[in-house]
Amino acid sequence: DDKNDWHPARHTAFAKDCLAAVVPAYVPILQKHRHDEVTEEQKRWQQLRRGRYVEFNLVYDRGTTFGLKTNGRTESILMSLPETARWE
Repeated sequence: DDKNDWHPARHTAFAKDCLAAVVPAYVPILQKHRHDEVTEEQKRWQQLRRGRYVEFNLVYDRGTTFGLKTNGRTESILMSLPETARWE
């Protein structure tokens, strides 16, 4: 990591700056697209992407695999996974 030599206060200031930029950047995008229709093809693609996310988390993510292999609380480990997904 190229930020390991930063003073902790600089890390905190950086994180606060990033957080302060999220809402002003994201809200206009939400407002612009809040009434957009979603096609079946877009929904299918979203489901496939979610499936890839699930696969990555269950197979490759070190934190998830560690938790599952060490008998961690399964509900907590899998909480971040999407409710629905698709594989083809």
